[in-house]
Amino acid sequence: MKRSLFVFFLIFIASTAYAQTTVASPSAGTPVCTDDTSSLSGETTAAKNVRLTADLNECLAEQAAAQATLTQAQNQSSSLQQAINVLNGQIKVAQLNIQAKNLLIATLGTDITNKATTITQLSGQIGQGQDSLAELLRKTDELDATTLPDVVLSYQNITDIFSDVDTFGSIESSLQSTLNQINTNKNQTQTEKDQLTTQQNQQEDALATIKQDEANIKQAEAAKQTLLNASKDNEAEQAQVLAQKQAKVAAIRSALFALAGGGQAIPFGQALQYAQTAGQATGVGTAFLLAILTQESSLGANVGNCYVTNVQTGAGISAKTGATVTKVMNPTRDIPVFQTITSTLGFDPTHTLVSCPQANVAGWGGAMGPAQFIPSTWQLLETRIASALGQSVTAISPWNPEDAFTASAFYLSDLGARAGSYTSERTAACKYYSGQACGMVRGNTTYATQVLAQANSIQENEINPLEGL
Repeated sequence: MKRSLFVFFLIFIASTAYAQTTVASPSAGTPVCTDDTSSLSGETTAAKNVRLTADLNECLAEQAAAQATLTQAQNQSSSLQQAINVLNGQIKVAQLNIQAKNLLIATLGTDITNKATTITQLSGQIGQGQDSLAELLRKTDELDATTLPDVVLSYQNITDIFSDVDTFGSIESSLQSTLNQINTNKNQTQTEKDQLTTQQNQQEDALATIKQDEANIKQAEAAKQTLLNASKDNEAEQAQVLAQKQAKVAAIRSALFALAGGGQAIPFGQALQYAQTAGQATGVGTAFLLAILTQESSLGANVGNCYVTNVQTGAGISAKTGATVTKVMNPTRDIPVFQTITSTLGFDPTHTLVSCPQANVAGWGGAMGPAQFIPSTWQLLETRIASALGQSVTAISPWNPEDAFTASAFYLSDLGARAGSYTSERTAACKYYSGQACGMVRGNTTYATQVLAQANSIQENEINPLEGL
């Protein structure tokens, strides 16, 4: 997931250096490659695809060149002009990326249309095959219901009998052939549907990237204007800008990051370190992981407010009111594991907070700690968690923030979030919430949407200001 530009860092560069550099400023104007996806006069669909693919390759080549120029600019000594050069380079890369994604969407659009047509045709063939199969089965049933004497007596001569024997054999052969064809068509239809889903995800990822790049360009243009308006000779103004940035960084680092499991909170700087380390081990994005844990802590009164008191039934009590609560923890799947975990850590299982079951939602409570894992799921991950942290299995705890971050990262990676795309993270968030793909369980799509919005906010407002320091 692409994130916004390091605006605060660039202002800091501009305010602490004066020397001009000789690096050429990359143009922030319209890139050379074209993203015109309209059809030319007399152009066939195949020819259009070839042309768009060529345009896409050209845009990707220009984007790579622009990125190289940007990297060179970023590696030079700091100055006001250099900061502007970096912003110009970032703007150009974003513009080229938008054009490349528009071309990709155009080519995917044609493929998606073709896939949809193929699926419709295959579905029609399956329907026809099923009708033929039904007719053949009816004929077979008719033959099975007729006795041999009845068959013989119904014919005028022996030649007709042998002729229809061949027909009966043909029906049986056709029955098997039709069944085979239906199965073949079903398999091909599933393959086409899987490919269609992949292409639709690619299209959605491209649209999400375009949206983020457009925001990046807008922010970079504003930052560039701020730099152009700044006076290099006004040391007091520059000192004020630097002081403001330092104050913001200090506030971000010291801000408390809320965690689930009894209202825990740690400094954001510590949470960021845990998330970065876990992300490096699993490939899960830092902001996305922080967003998941933020979302888990905001689920409300059902997080970490129950005790398990009856190991046979899984019932318990509310830690706030003392009222009896049913279905606090699954007695066969989770309570034995929970008892092992708490015993190893020296906790009293009947006085260790877990989540209460959610009102009006089927299922059990019993989730533990900041990452809200049920005991049986935690058990599946604990060996990998311990290995990543260089600890023994008996030393890790669902209630330890660092262990919880690592557990969430592994689980999200297993759910596909390591791919890092918009759709892969959205799907992982839906499954993290409910175990099912988006839209299959009430509320999981809303949860995923909130997580992704939270990830963008964390990246832009909390992580980016800290970058480069």
